[in-house]
Amino acid sequence: MNSSTFFDRALLISGEDSFNEMALELFRYQSVNIPPYAAYLNYLKTDINLITHYSQIPFLPVTVFKTHAVTEAGNESGFYFSSSGTTGQVTSKHFVPDLTIYEKSFLNGFELFYGAPAKYCMLALLPSYLERSGSSLVYMADRLIKESHHPDSGFYLHNYEELRNKIKILNEPQTPFFLLGVTYALLDLFNESFNAGSNIIIMETGGMKGKRAEMIKPELHRILTQQSGAKALHSEYGMTELLSQAYAVADGIFSTPPWMKVLIGDLHDPFAKVTDESTGVIQVIDLANIHSCAFIATQDLGRNTTSGNSFEIMGRMDHSEWRGCNLMVAE
Repeated sequence: MNSSTFFDRALLISGEDSFNEMALELFRYQSVNIPPYAAYLNYLKTDINLITHYSQIPFLPVTVFKTHAVTEAGNESGFYFSSSGTTGQVTSKHFVPDLTIYEKSFLNGFELFYGAPAKYCMLALLPSYLERSGSSLVYMADRLIKESHHPDSGFYLHNYEELRNKIKILNEPQTPFFLLGVTYALLDLFNESFNAGSNIIIMETGGMKGKRAEMIKPELHRILTQQSGAKALHSEYGMTELLSQAYAVADGIFSTPPWMKVLIGDLHDPFAKVTDESTGVIQVIDLANIHSCAFIATQDLGRNTTSGNSFEIMGRMDHSEWRGCNLMVAE
C-alpha cells in the first residue's frame, strides 16, 4: 500500500460513507499484512468478507503493542516510538516506518482545531517526556514549535521561574500563545496563583506520572483555570499506539479529526457497541496507523455525548496497567 497516497485521501474524508470505505480498505490490507493482527483475526475466526461496516471490525487489544511488533514484516528493526513506564514495566513500541504520515496527521489535526501553529508562540512543559527517548508527544511538540516560527517558542523542563518570566513578557504585547504541559508540571507552574492572562491556551496531557495523587477532571480544571487566569483548560487525547489525536477545547468533551473515530465498546461484550451514554471501553480507528494497526481497543473508559461525534473519558479499566495518562474524571 502506498501510505502517503492513502493518507492524502484520508485527509479529504467528508462523511460516514467515505470514512467507511477507507476504513474497510485499510482493514483488508492489515488483515493480511500485519502479522499480529492477522493472527488475532484468525484466532477470532473472523470472516473478512462478512465485514461491511467499520463498526464490525475487530479491535486489537492495545496491550499487544507491548508483546509483539505490530507492523509489516521487515519493519521490526526500524524506527519506533515507545511509551513511558515505571521501572520493570514492559513498554509499548509503535513502529513508524513513514514519519511523514505522523507529521501530516498531527499538523492537519492541530490546524483543524486551533488554526496554523504560526498563529502562536508555542511553549511545551513536558519534563517526564523530555527525560526519556522515544516520545511521540515530544516529536509532535518539537515540530509544532518549529512551525510556529516564533523566537520565544521552545521546551521547558523544570525551569518554572524562567517559564513564568517568559509568559509575563508574552503578555505585554498580548501575543497569543499555547502552553502544552504534563498535568503535574502545570500544577507546579501555577501553584503560587501565577496569572498567565487570557491570551494563553493551556492544554494538559500526560497525567500525574506518579508525581502527585490523581485528581478528578472537574477539580483539576477548576484549579488550573482559577490559578492561571485562562478562559478554559484544553485537553489532548493521544497515546504511543496512535498517530492522531483527539482534542477537548472545553468541558472535557473530545472531538476527533475526520480520519479518526472513537467507538464505545460494551464492558461485557467486546464485540458489541454502546450507542447511548453508558460507560464502555474506548475503541479507536486511526487511519494514520497504516503500518501498524488502525483498529485498537484501549484500556480507557469513555462514553458518548449527546453532541454527536464526541466523547468523554471516564477513567481506566480495572486491573489494567497504570499508563500515566490524564484519565481521572468524575464518576
